[in-house]
Amino acid sequence: MKENAQEYVYKLRLKVRDYECDIEGVVNNANYQHYLECGRNEFLRSIGIEYRECTANDYLFMVSRIEMRFRTPLRGGEDFDVCVNLKREGARYVVYEDIIRASDGKVAVNAVVDCIAVHGGRIVKETPYDALMEPYCLARV
Repeated sequence: MKENAQEYVYKLRLKVRDYECDIEGVVNNANYQHYLECGRNEFLRSIGIEYRECTANDYLFMVSRIEMRFRTPLRGGEDFDVCVNLKREGARYVVYEDIIRASDGKVAVNAVVDCIAVHGGRIVKETPYDALMEPYCLARV
């Protein structure tokens, strides 16, 4: 996505924990999805959307598709940023996330995550939370 983190709508600093690494000393590929999830969750929290409230109101936000490109490995103890941008495409929010190593600005992972909302067991195009997300969308398609 973008290597200039100032162009993102949200950025979260995290640190690799040793238990997230494989025997080669690099982050196990499955853990990058945890980092991405944390970035999306904290972004929503930062704009006033709490998952507990959503689920209490019978709204579930779910990942329907995720595409990840691994570029540079992270190692134990390294700081990194999960950088978030989003766009609205019909009923989906498309979340663009980059994981960027703090020490040198190299991109570790690029991801595109399609998210949908489910209410009453059905996919919905609108939610009460859209107004909170709309100002952060890059574009609406």
